[in-house]
Amino acid sequence: MRSLEQLAQGVVNGDKRSIARAITLIENNGEDAQKLVSLLYPYTGKAHIVGITGPGGSGKSTLIEKLISELRRRGKTVGVLATDPSSPFTGGAFLGDRIRMQRFATDEEVFIRSMATRNVPGGIAKATKDAVNVLDAAGKDVIIVETVGAGQAEVDIIKVAHTVVVVFAPGLGDEIQAIKAGIMEIADIFVLNKADLENANRAVTDLKASLELNAQEKAWKPPVLKTVALTGEGIEQLVNEIFEHKAFLEKGEGASKRRKWVETELVEAIKQKVADLIVDDLKKRKVFNELVEKVMNRQVDPYSAASKIVAETLLSAKKD
Repeated sequence: MRSLEQLAQGVVNGDKRSIARAITLIENNGEDAQKLVSLLYPYTGKAHIVGITGPGGSGKSTLIEKLISELRRRGKTVGVLATDPSSPFTGGAFLGDRIRMQRFATDEEVFIRSMATRNVPGGIAKATKDAVNVLDAAGKDVIIVETVGAGQAEVDIIKVAHTVVVVFAPGLGDEIQAIKAGIMEIADIFVLNKADLENANRAVTDLKASLELNAQEKAWKPPVLKTVALTGEGIEQLVNEIFEHKAFLEKGEGASKRRKWVETELVEAIKQKVADLIVDDLKKRKVFNELVEKVMNRQVDPYSAASKIVAETLLSAKKD
């Protein structure tokens, strides 16, 4: 069996099999996962990460397929993490997005992976950030992260992506609702896909009007683009805008954004470590097993049991 160091070197060399194994290790959250991430981290920080989010039915997957084609035409290496809904039976991804992009399977400079949400809210998988680091370390120029498309609460993508593209389509009824819900606040670029459908121009007008109504003083003004992903119309302009935003970030705005991103990543890592330590400690206590039995026997609900054990833990900490 290959050592972690050999696996990490394989990733850095861009070996597809090593990349796949590394992401699987991270998804399974084994004890070696964190060690692998630590080995790869020094090789990260070079890729531009593009988040693609928006309502289901807006054509995100087809749009991404055309984005890959345009990026490859420009000589860019590409990684894609497509977040699919979890299977209720296995917990794995349904793989719908990867099937749509199958024609890139033989391209050595493209790596596509479907990741299950594993019932984690926010539109992306829990292991997505570490998987992004794997593709970054593997030397991908652009990494595209697609959210599951379950609704308008998919704002976690802002914690992962440098450039966030929000995709809509006319007739879905989500244009104005999404602005109110907050997903619009995270967008760097707006795309109205399926622009050949009826009411497309009206949808663009409504979006622009709503953006002006909710305008904030920002150095970057998000453009509103029209695309027809099936034919490739508007894709070249979209890629131009993505690189325009990348250049904007590199001029200075990106430094504060990167710091905020790293700060968020560090805080979440601390929370996870603290939670793991507390839970591991609680499991060793007699009261934990007693409460498990009571919950099983329907003598107490899990939330009341959690409140009790947290209260007792805090009381014990004060006495110490």
